[in-house]
Amino acid sequence: MSEQTENLLIDSNEYLKSGIHIGTKFKTKYMSNFIYKTRPDGLSVLNLKKIDERIAMAINMLSQYVPEDILIVSRRENGWRALKQLHKLTNIKVISGRYPPGILTNSNLETFTEPKIIFVADPWPDKNAVEDAAKMGIPIIALCDTNNQSNKIDLVIPCNNKGKKSVGLVFYLVTLGYLRKRGVLGSSEELTVPMEEFFEE
Repeated sequence: MSEQTENLLIDSNEYLKSGIHIGTKFKTKYMSNFIYKTRPDGLSVLNLKKIDERIAMAINMLSQYVPEDILIVSRRENGWRALKQLHKLTNIKVISGRYPPGILTNSNLETFTEPKIIFVADPWPDKNAVEDAAKMGIPIIALCDTNNQSNKIDLVIPCNNKGKKSVGLVFYLVTLGYLRKRGVLGSSEELTVPMEEFFEE
């Protein structure tokens, strides 16, 4: 994979250590574009360069919005710790755990919110958020594993979205990239929180 590692957002070893590139045995037609190879045990391996490119695209997209206009959702526990840190550092709105029905579609709710862009950790457990956002015409970024369908998703980030470290790493890079692009951090400044704080135990 060495030819893939130039100019990445983070050292390729960090990507590999987090298992971000290890997919599932099942692959959907859409996700096959992102697959580098299939291992002898049947697991798909995602292309690191494409993962990295898509994370960079997501950072560029998100950085066009103020924190109040972004909503990030993770039903699955492997993203909760990362979202807590992301929220603390960027002030972006997050929902960890159950997504409350109607918060994007029912303006009578006290919790009604009108994000201009939404980001989900996995379009399958987060499908209600995806449905609502699509209904309201809100662009959707999603972490997609090899077994995900990508209907309704505007920007797919291929990655292992089941792993604790891989999901944490994506949100760490998004937090860092967002703060740099928004001018909160200098271009070579790091976060005040170590990367490990984004990983579920």
